[in-house]
Amino acid sequence: MKNIRFKSLLLLLLALSAFVSANIGQSKTPPKKPAIFAVVHNGSALEPIAFIEKGKLTATVDGSDETAKKKAFGDIYYKTGSKYKLIFGGKENGDVKVTGFDPASECGSNIASIEVGTERTNINGFVMGLATNMEIKKAGSDVRRLPTRAERNEIEALIREELAKNKVTQDQIRGMKYHNLTALDVDGDGNAEQVGSFWVPLGEKERGLLFFIADQAKNGKYFFSHREFQRKKDTEVMSGEIKALEDGIYNELLLDVFDIDQDGVSEIFTWTQGFEGSSFNVYQRKAGVWKSVFEGSNYHCGY
Repeated sequence: MKNIRFKSLLLLLLALSAFVSANIGQSKTPPKKPAIFAVVHNGSALEPIAFIEKGKLTATVDGSDETAKKKAFGDIYYKTGSKYKLIFGGKENGDVKVTGFDPASECGSNIASIEVGTERTNINGFVMGLATNMEIKKAGSDVRRLPTRAERNEIEALIREELAKNKVTQDQIRGMKYHNLTALDVDGDGNAEQVGSFWVPLGEKERGLLFFIADQAKNGKYFFSHREFQRKKDTEVMSGEIKALEDGIYNELLLDVFDIDQDGVSEIFTWTQGFEGSSFNVYQRKAGVWKSVFEGSNYHCGY
């Protein structure tokens, strides 16, 4: 009888030990939550934007966090060989494969090096994208293109009007240039939204930056449903070189669109590169107006 009791106790202890070990193992390897990343620097780098939880965005790890925290994030999301869906035009259009990550890197401690595989586009310069491990139930429209000549003419008329409202002179307006102007279809209705980033010289030591989202009214005419104009002086630029803005620094630029809550209307993701890292904005259409629903950042050294 004692022998039977001993064997039963031994079996119970072994089962308990296996249960504890399994749970310890689980705690060391947390589940990979859905997340979304920026595909930048000519398709060579992956930066975290946010976790996606029940259709909402929440912050991930920042490059300014302690190394242990960045390593823990990287152990889950930046394992060499890990693959993510490349999002371009709001739809899966290839993949992104992680090729390296160093949480102790001085200038990229929260950035993974990647390779992009796609036949849809060439990720290069200001043509960037998104990547995610989220399960996609409703694909985006796959529309991402240059505007037609008619669309561009109409948008540029709105830009000149907006600049004039911000006390930019006609001589200065004539010198306006752009980093990008992109036609998208966020809701698949066949009508293109336009997202653009323009700049204008305001003197030797000042530039004007305009970021906007333009929608079409019922009459088919475009209007700015979101716009932000900034004046930047050389004293506000870390390097002191105002011409850095002409290369895209401090300009809010389109990444791509993605339907985070799967309601059929994609959100617009943007990226702003600074001298001490990247910042991200996500815009959601609410009552016909685009409003920022998330702001994030990722600290790292100069561009």
